[in-house]
Amino acid sequence: MRRAALIIALVLIAGCGKSSDLTPRTGTSLPVKPVGAAKQPTAKDLLTMPPQAKPNRVDDPLTKSVERPDDPFHLPPPG
Repeated sequence: MRRAALIIALVLIAGCGKSSDLTPRTGTSLPVKPVGAAKQPTAKDLLTMPPQAKPNRVDDPLTKSVERPDDPFHLPPPG
């Protein structure tokens, strides 16, 4: 019973996350503006993943479901 209460309490505490915009701590600031950037990036800009981090797949090798041809080299292991 005590273990179940502990698990429930931990789940409830884990769900109490802050859901407002991120800001730097008091006394600190965002990183310096990158060289060549037109403006200082915001916290939201810094947390957005660039396209290079997870590119879209455009070269899908299998465009439709087709039956594979027989492979002459697909042999059972020697016994």
